[in-house]
Amino acid sequence: MLRPIIHYSLHLIIPLIVALIFFPKKWKEVYLIFLSTMLIDLDHLLADPIFDPNRCSIELHPLHTCYAIIGYGVLFFFKKTRIIGLALLWHIITDQLDCWMM
Repeated sequence: MLRPIIHYSLHLIIPLIVALIFFPKKWKEVYLIFLSTMLIDLDHLLADPIFDPNRCSIELHPLHTCYAIIGYGVLFFFKKTRIIGLALLWHIITDQLDCWMM
């Protein structure tokens, strides 16, 4: 019961706090970027079943593989894509923490 609360809090509340503290002038834009990175979860549609609360998405779904994560890390190093890279990496960290809580 506590695991989903922690997981979705990390996906929704922590990004809001990060946006408000580190990007106060454009916090809405940054928060929207963080929320939009949840679109990488569309790769869950390729799994059977689509949703399994006891399945770790890291290394199972295409947009959650090491290759994709390296790409997200590369995005972080360029000024124009830094926030997107940060948001994608946070998404992966959140999912990895969820795996460890299983």
